[in-house]
Amino acid sequence: MNSEHILKSRIKEREMSGPHLIRHEHVGLGGRIAVIITNAVGTMWCAYIFAAIALISLPAAIQGGAAAISSWITGTFLQVVLLSVIMLGQKVAAEASDKQALQTYKDAEALLKIQDEMRRLIEINNNLTGEIHRMMAKERAAVDDR
Repeated sequence: MNSEHILKSRIKEREMSGPHLIRHEHVGLGGRIAVIITNAVGTMWCAYIFAAIALISLPAAIQGGAAAISSWITGTFLQVVLLSVIMLGQKVAAEASDKQALQTYKDAEALLKIQDEMRRLIEINNNLTGEIHRMMAKERAAVDDR
């Protein structure tokens, strides 16, 4: 049966490749460097360090008046600190996405195996039904011959 071959080939292919996760997307040296920097900067510790660095310029902003304080808040503090917080949020979301992809992969694997078992059971059922039909036809023929 051709569909059986296709299904078994697909199951073997999926077993070899596994689910596609975000960590599989690292391409080349530039990609690796970007991931290292993202992992370093995308932490709450880095956000705390950036906040401390930004606070160093706060006294000068306070002396500069309301416009300087506003500029410091939006241009220095929020941008620098939120950068790390947003990157951390993206890492958390990516990890959640990987978990979801892995679960979807496992579910698809289970469904493929169930489908293969259903196909096998239907084939057995069809063979048994055909055998019963042949036996009933022989029985009728024997009764008709009497």
